[in-house]
Amino acid sequence: MITRFAALFRGVELLTRPVHPDSRAALDRRWAELPEHVKTPAQLLGRSAVGCEGTHGVFPKCILTCSPCYHSADANKVRVDGGHTVAEVSKQMEFLRRLRGPRAHAQLIGGEVSLLPAKDHAAALAAMRANGREPMSMTHGDFDYGYLLEVALDDAGKPRFRKVSFAAHFDSLMRGRRGAVRPRSEAELNPFRARFADMFVALKREHGISSYLAHNMTVTPSNINQVDGVTEAVLGMPYDMLSFQPAAYIGDDRRWSGDFEDITIDAVWSRIEAGAGQRIPWQGTQFGDRRCNRTAVTLTTGSGMAALLDPEDPLDIAARDTLLKSFGGMYFGGTPAWIVAAKILRALLAHPGDIPVIAAFVRRLLRRAGGLKKVAAAARKRQLSFKTFVVHNFMDAADVAPAWALMEQGQTSDDSKIRETQERLGSCMYAMSHPDTGRLVPACVQHSSLDAAENAGLRKMLPLRPVTLNARP
Repeated sequence: MITRFAALFRGVELLTRPVHPDSRAALDRRWAELPEHVKTPAQLLGRSAVGCEGTHGVFPKCILTCSPCYHSADANKVRVDGGHTVAEVSKQMEFLRRLRGPRAHAQLIGGEVSLLPAKDHAAALAAMRANGREPMSMTHGDFDYGYLLEVALDDAGKPRFRKVSFAAHFDSLMRGRRGAVRPRSEAELNPFRARFADMFVALKREHGISSYLAHNMTVTPSNINQVDGVTEAVLGMPYDMLSFQPAAYIGDDRRWSGDFEDITIDAVWSRIEAGAGQRIPWQGTQFGDRRCNRTAVTLTTGSGMAALLDPEDPLDIAARDTLLKSFGGMYFGGTPAWIVAAKILRALLAHPGDIPVIAAFVRRLLRRAGGLKKVAAAARKRQLSFKTFVVHNFMDAADVAPAWALMEQGQTSDDSKIRETQERLGSCMYAMSHPDTGRLVPACVQHSSLDAAENAGLRKMLPLRPVTLNARP
């Protein structure tokens, strides 16, 4: 009895420890691996998170035609097979759990996730959760509420998950969407953006399942002048994240067009701010290399937004440094409320001197948001939320391939462009798992150097039409 109680106590203690020891070890490894130029006070990799993760080779096929498309030319020649997807997702997530600790965010990504049978989609999400991953399904959003219900509910009509996360890709570069086969503008897609988000409002209302929704948009010279309009429109919808990706020469070269290099991360961010109607400061935090990623979180009240962190306020920066030192690595995604509460309580008891720092930070945030009364009124009206703005700036395959080849040999390029690419790859926040070779690779490497051969193998393993062998006479 005493032995059983001691084991239970140890289990609860580990479960409620602010940062799991395996997470701490993974964070320390990630920090040690980072290039020196990104080890700044604002850096979150290795201090607060190990980075994001994504699947590959699990369902390459899609039913829309996008320009550009980051998948290789023969991705649509691979059959969707739920059994293969679940098995590969499980294998990749188990490997990530071993290398990167017990908790992380991971994307169920490939071609179009809704081509998976709903039960297999749900099984893949369950496999990710079983390995401590908070999964996000990446989709073009062209599926119906019935499919969402099949994913979210079991055969008895009860919720499989307390929460689901989806990232929906909408932009005018996509062809084949039902009702908008060849959209002529971004505004034409706004009803589809709203319809997608409304499905999750209904899911919460009817079944109590919460959601986290991201809106993704690829940006090229043909639609950059519409980014502000998309930002303004999507801010009025129940999306939690607005993510933009400047186009890169990567993936299927049949889908490339000219002048992608004209779309800079600065240009996209300025358009986001124009759509939001205010400055959105991003300099206070850093994920990997700033040439690759920009992120900012705001508190929205329905009638305005306030930056979660003001990089021009020395008190905010001091609070950031204190909180990263004392609480960096705490992870709450997909965690039961009582465990979250216990983790927070233990962390505060371990660092009681930080409580005034947190209180002062909250007061400054409330002032930026218009004051306590305004924030409380927004909360009563259910208009209070956090919005995250992200730009992911992918690199061209022509630069990534030689840069990675040299990195594999432990060499630094003499060419300034390739050396910059190596610096960015070494700082990558988005990793993909290769358990068969025991490696993690950056997403740009996966799409630039590995997808083509991988999909060629999958074409043989999962042909669109199953191969039947003729019986011998």
